[in-house]
Amino acid sequence: MNRIASIRRALTWWLFARGEHEVSTFEVILWWEKRRFPYNLIVGVAGLFTCAVTVAVIASDKFGEPLSLPDPPIFAVLAVIAYGVGANICYTGGWISEVMVRKIWQERTGAFGPIAFTLGIVFSFLITLAPAALFSVLLIVRLLLR
Repeated sequence: MNRIASIRRALTWWLFARGEHEVSTFEVILWWEKRRFPYNLIVGVAGLFTCAVTVAVIASDKFGEPLSLPDPPIFAVLAVIAYGVGANICYTGGWISEVMVRKIWQERTGAFGPIAFTLGIVFSFLITLAPAALFSVLLIVRLLLR
């Protein structure tokens, strides 16, 4: 019961909340764009963690055949940049889809934006952490098979 109250309290925080008066296309876009920096910060922190885990696994040369960075290493940097651009394109899809849903279903779409935003942050955070989880599992398996 206490966790549910905590989740409800978190969802009323400014990042997830929306007033009922925001119905114009401009206000929808503005609502999403005010949250782009926090979104990028959350996904960026997850990305830094993933990069740190990946480098740590690659740097561990306790195996006969160590993992390595792409050759040339600039491809890794370009992949990180491409991921960030892709994440922001998908983020923009959030307000585009809300504008479309509001045009089709009008007054029945009040909670669509906050729900889409919340699920988008959770999905982006988890998908950004996925390589760290994969590399961690790979390291554990390689250690167990030694």
